[in-house]
Amino acid sequence: MFDTMTVTKAAAGLLGAFLVLLLGKWAAMMIYNVGGHGEASYVIDTEQAAEEISTGEEVSFDELMMAADVDKGARVFKKCSACHKLEAGANGTGPSLYGVVGRAVASEAGFGYSSAMQAKGGDWTPEALDAFLLKPSSDVSGTSMSFSGLKKQGDRVNLIAYLDSLDN
Repeated sequence: MFDTMTVTKAAAGLLGAFLVLLLGKWAAMMIYNVGGHGEASYVIDTEQAAEEISTGEEVSFDELMMAADVDKGARVFKKCSACHKLEAGANGTGPSLYGVVGRAVASEAGFGYSSAMQAKGGDWTPEALDAFLLKPSSDVSGTSMSFSGLKKQGDRVNLIAYLDSLDN
């Protein structure tokens, strides 16, 4: 059947493979050691940093509007220009934005507003436009405007200043 030489060769092969596996594991542990080396030398205190950030000075919306940059607002309007026009009465996918600041909500002649927008009521004051431009779908639930919104307050304020500058 089996002679001793064959059994010896098989055992040597099995034990040799096991030895290579153990040596490989040992080498990997030496190279990729993930154990700690003691205490951290520099600790960042995040609780104190969060308190310092939240105690910042609040700037009123009126002050932001006074400091708004109309030219930057014109650049921000490029995001809106795919659907909105700036000429009086020139409606596109969205209503004309000429004279929108101070105008009643859903009142542009010749544009078919969604029932959600018609139900909103009120006027497009700078504050109302700011809230709407942040995220239209949350300000007017059910609006057909699919724009995701302007996250930066500076962009919204500059855009409102630009729209307000268009009409006399």
